[in-house]
Amino acid sequence: MAADRVTREHEANLVLFRAVHNVAQRHAGDPFHLVVSALASELPGTPRLDGAELRRIAEEISVGRDPSGL
Repeated sequence: MAADRVTREHEANLVLFRAVHNVAQRHAGDPFHLVVSALASELPGTPRLDGAELRRIAEEISVGRDPSGL
């Protein structure tokens, strides 16, 4: 069913946003390479982020921002 798929995608996105938020709380202002490592170890497998998205998120966190919106 389409509704089940939408629900699963929504839940997967929430997990992703929570993981980004948790990394942002713990690593705000840290050097870029440390934030990238933290994101790589914390992020769930789905939905996948490509390299550019991961770098953009890490850059935001390394300057003290929380790109999750939470």
